[in-house]
Amino acid sequence: MRESEGTSIDPERKADHLCVLVHGLWGNPSHLAYLAKSLREKHSEDNLNILVAKSNSGSYTYDGIETGGERVTQEIESLLQELEKDGASIAKLSVVGYSLGGLIARYAIGLLHSKGWFERIQPVNFTTFATPHLGVRTPLRGYHSQLWNAFGSRTLSASGRQLFTIDTFRDTNRPILSLLADPDSIFMRALSLFKNRALYANITNDRSAPYYTTAISATDPFVNLEAVNLHYLDSYSPNILIPEHAVSPKPAQEQLSLYTRLTSSSQNLLMRVPLYTAIAALIPIATVAWTINSGIQSFRSNKRIQLHEQGKGLDSYRIPFLTNGGNTARSAVSGAFRRMNSTQGQDYLPESSDEDLTDSNEAVLMDPSTPGSPLELKRTTSRKADFPTLALSDEQFEMIRNLDSVGWKKYPVHIQNHGHTHAAIIVRMEKLGFDEGKVVVRHWVDEEFEI
Repeated sequence: MRESEGTSIDPERKADHLCVLVHGLWGNPSHLAYLAKSLREKHSEDNLNILVAKSNSGSYTYDGIETGGERVTQEIESLLQELEKDGASIAKLSVVGYSLGGLIARYAIGLLHSKGWFERIQPVNFTTFATPHLGVRTPLRGYHSQLWNAFGSRTLSASGRQLFTIDTFRDTNRPILSLLADPDSIFMRALSLFKNRALYANITNDRSAPYYTTAISATDPFVNLEAVNLHYLDSYSPNILIPEHAVSPKPAQEQLSLYTRLTSSSQNLLMRVPLYTAIAALIPIATVAWTINSGIQSFRSNKRIQLHEQGKGLDSYRIPFLTNGGNTARSAVSGAFRRMNSTQGQDYLPESSDEDLTDSNEAVLMDPSTPGSPLELKRTTSRKADFPTLALSDEQFEMIRNLDSVGWKKYPVHIQNHGHTHAAIIVRMEKLGFDEGKVVVRHWVDEEFEI
């Protein structure tokens, strides 16, 4: 069996390192073929086993992060047990997630950790490509963004509700993404055990997962590339930026004049009139077709979830997710204010004084003086950053604080020759326009993946 379809592990091989690749929404193992191929070219079967998860192919990704995570965990455990029977001994584990697959992978490693696998196997590399760690709720104001937040969250079954953080996960009274980032959860404990954690985030044209969520960031300094200087890594220019110094604002005199920008915008608008006209004509048809298909897929997804819940071997996954019970009271209050504040429409938090911030309802969620609290993160970011703070939810600010606490190498990715950067970043298919993604994969294999 080809590695792009599952695993081609030869029991005669004695590699002690297993790398698991997890695809994204609407995906299948073939999407990760280039990642698997690049790993194999670098590391032989004597040094590395590769498993490309296949149990969530196609519309099965509608079924929710936890269902997908349990399926992947079952695949990993089955393979580990099979290898042990054949006399192979796995001592190291690496996990790679693309898009939604990164969230599924974070759930799966929590289950593996809770079952004691990490007492026998060393977690080495955890990497995500274009993964929406903070969900996909847009912080932009305007009717189109409100429509996206409302419409999108209700057309992808369980996964859609979770990506837009409007779900309540089991008996936690919290969205699953909030739980995945709770420092007292099995998922964060597992993530912290990995020796290396890295993420790759597109800085432009990723309409599926924007920069702020894939880079776990409260700001997006790449909204206007004409106003900033980009700093690239040697040998990977002009595609991968320096994590610690990716961008800096241009001095005012270097930026285009107002007249030039208005003239350029007017010309671009005129050039796009035919495209906008075509889109306007197609939107009603596409919306109806999308809604009907989403309804069908959601119905099928609910049926699959019911069958999954009736399956064998799931009792071992029904475990306490929080190691000390968590702060249920604060979570409930946070959820209440999240729903209250969802009607607000700001692109960015105001560059305001402490008084403006402490007057908000969010001040009751946590002691404002607590270092690293969501409120303190807002204050610090809005005061000190060169770029404005996005109007994220309180849960998203807390996710940033918690996820950053374990440490990541964050690589901003600048793909310029293709508009579909979400697919290009991992070379989802062999396509001429995706060649820049090969630079990204080469960096990951050569610089970040530790065997």
